[in-house]
Amino acid sequence: MPRAKCSSRWEKPLPRSSNPLRSWCSVSEKWRCLLLTVLVCATVLALQGAALAQPPRTLRLAAAADLEPVLPPLLQEFQKQTGIEIQTSYKSSAVLATQILNGAPFDLFLAADMAFPQRVIDGGRGLTAHPTPYARGTLVLWTRNDSGLATLSLAALKSSAVHTVAIANPRHAPYGRAAQQTLDHTGLLAAMKGKLVVAENIAQAAQYAASGNAQVGFISLTSALTPRLRAAGHFVRVPQQDYTPLIQGAVAIKGAAHARAAQQFLHFLADPSTRAQLARAGLDPPQA
Repeated sequence: MPRAKCSSRWEKPLPRSSNPLRSWCSVSEKWRCLLLTVLVCATVLALQGAALAQPPRTLRLAAAADLEPVLPPLLQEFQKQTGIEIQTSYKSSAVLATQILNGAPFDLFLAADMAFPQRVIDGGRGLTAHPTPYARGTLVLWTRNDSGLATLSLAALKSSAVHTVAIANPRHAPYGRAAQQTLDHTGLLAAMKGKLVVAENIAQAAQYAASGNAQVGFISLTSALTPRLRAAGHFVRVPQQDYTPLIQGAVAIKGAAHARAAQQFLHFLADPSTRAQLARAGLDPPQA
């Protein structure tokens, strides 16, 4: 006789849903997916928050031409401290003030006097009622070593040996106005007829003198102290009683995208370490 086939409940396969290992794997996979989703969302939110908390990456600075030899190392130091880059436009104070009043998108204006930033404020584009003084400039008389002049002085400008004298445009540049005041105060203005070579700004006046296109130049001490001009020529300081003090002022621009960063840079300029660097480069503290 054929043997009866025995069956046992233990030989029956477990349903899929009742397989403990498979069920555990399924639940574990779901938790892993959920955890991964939460982590991704948290990371995205954290990155967005960090981006919002970070300072603006580029500050737009309008700077007077006398600052061009001075600012670059200071801008590098400021960026190192804050992570904020600065994009700078160097021109005469008058040109920059006009651009700002016409809507140029600057964040901060560093002028070579107090009058031009006050003009920006009066035109409704300044954040404060008055400019912030940050430095005091010095006017010098500079000539090349091969200019042929035996003596460099204001009195020597009357000499027939002096043919051309560079000066920044007094209407646009505070240093040019200071040079004109000096010539007027010393009674030399009439003797300068036919000798004056008018530059757009003080940096261009220095270029005229350095290149020999002008025999002598009224330039800023910041230009005279640069390695190139120190090697090529020599200078004498113009007596400060001969011109209105060159107190240089700054103003943050109303409606600027990076007003907070502009204030940070103003605080940086007022730091004793920064002022010491400015002094070595030819800009004294404003109260000096």
